[in-house]
Amino acid sequence: MPNHYDVIIIGTGAGGGTLLHRLAPSGKRILVLERGDYVPREKANWDSRAVNVEAKYHTKEVWHDKDGKPLHPHTNYYVGGNTKFYGAALFRLRERDFGEIRHHGGLSPAWPITYRDLEPYYTKAEHLYEVHGNRGEDPTEPCASGNYLFPAVSHEPRIQQLSDDLARQGLTPFHVPLGIRLDEKDSRTSKCIRCNTCDGFPCLVHAKSDAQTICVDPALRYPNVTMLTNSYVTRLGTSASGREVTSVHVRRVAGPKGPATQGAVGPVLSDGPDDVYSADIVVVSCGAINSAALLLRSANDRHPRGLGNCSDVVGRHYMGHINSVLMALSKCPNPTVFQKTLGVNDFYFGSKDFEYPMGHISFVGKLDAIALSAGAPPLTPGITLDLMARHSLDFWLTSEDLPDPDNRVTLDREGNIELRYTPNNEAGHKRLIKTLEHALQQQSACADHGHACHQGLFARSLFVGQRIPLAGVAHQNGTIRFGHDPKTSAIDPMCKAHDIDNLYVVDGSFFPSSGAVNPALTIMANALRVGDHLLERMN
Repeated sequence: MPNHYDVIIIGTGAGGGTLLHRLAPSGKRILVLERGDYVPREKANWDSRAVNVEAKYHTKEVWHDKDGKPLHPHTNYYVGGNTKFYGAALFRLRERDFGEIRHHGGLSPAWPITYRDLEPYYTKAEHLYEVHGNRGEDPTEPCASGNYLFPAVSHEPRIQQLSDDLARQGLTPFHVPLGIRLDEKDSRTSKCIRCNTCDGFPCLVHAKSDAQTICVDPALRYPNVTMLTNSYVTRLGTSASGREVTSVHVRRVAGPKGPATQGAVGPVLSDGPDDVYSADIVVVSCGAINSAALLLRSANDRHPRGLGNCSDVVGRHYMGHINSVLMALSKCPNPTVFQKTLGVNDFYFGSKDFEYPMGHISFVGKLDAIALSAGAPPLTPGITLDLMARHSLDFWLTSEDLPDPDNRVTLDREGNIELRYTPNNEAGHKRLIKTLEHALQQQSACADHGHACHQGLFARSLFVGQRIPLAGVAHQNGTIRFGHDPKTSAIDPMCKAHDIDNLYVVDGSFFPSSGAVNPALTIMANALRVGDHLLERMN
């Protein structure tokens, strides 16, 4: 059967792309389906106006929020998924994140696996994605079975000055683990040129460790691997018993560039019948929101609430973190080019003054006046956007949101995505902001301006061109949670659907809790773990 494969993987991001890399050398016949195309290599890749203001590479489809209002998601449908645009900060979850943790706003549940179950795969993922870092600097870093293969990315002078100031206050700043292909000892041959268009931008020179560059393209060199781009999976069909997926229905996205032809609501699909494929094993890796939508969209008589949804949890417990971008302005300029090298986790699990977890502090890529024009704070008289950009430290703060069954992905009558979300557990995040502001006020006196150098902390809309915070879905997770009990989870600890024998989900959907660091490395590590399981199953 020409349309039958050993494995079909739907999606090429941190989950699907990494899984493909693990399975490709097996010789098994693998089909990869990607709804988008490759990111076009063009000057606009590094153009701040095109990326930050015009949102050139975002999908144009429209979702809706819980009130029925249009929601323009800041997500990307390309080979490599959202890793093409991520900031490449690749953190392990903390060991305590795998257990039950009490927050100010409630309980973060335990995982069905332990940190030690995933630890060997964290090490493999760090090596695969060429992560640069220093072991032992981060006070909350869990134990590791191997060192980073590459040294941490160095701080530029203004960031080093801040690191020294924070250390003098008794804090333990550290170098952020980064997946960039930088060789600081040999800049001539280094793939990465340490530019200011990394975080949020696609890399024009393939120097970011994204899923396309690191995993998908190398996997496609194997003759047993086939990838179809501009191929949107409309639904999954099952056998009469409902116990296995027997068909994957694919509609070609109209036009030469799939993501560029997204319609006002959903993808613009070509006319004609779906192409139909089948496989012994089907893996859904569309991202937490679209994976849930696909399973819900595939409801049939045997699975009236959607595939894998005997527990009624598919789509529920959506999490995306509580994230803020905050600007600290000072009279002294910040000439830093690559800013995202410093992190602080001293308050990750709380402090003497606040017993509950607060979260993680690091940086975004250096903001410029063009990016600020899309979401600038109220200007102080005499301060232009350009002046603000040249004098700002641009912090990224992440706190954990808690799984709530009412925060969920659903479908409207036409099958379009609705994302219902009410923020929770906000007290720790507010305390983290105040804690950061206090730490900045304790900086050493500037030689030119004394302690008056620090002008204050200004909140900035994180979501370019969009006032709805829900639109920022880069950290999406939790909608198809894994667990031992089929009554409270959709997939088992190996990420196989409880009620379907050959259906797996490998992306951020499986998280039962979100922690407070970027989920990408955990998704990658879990993909390698599931990959080992699938190889054993197929052999």
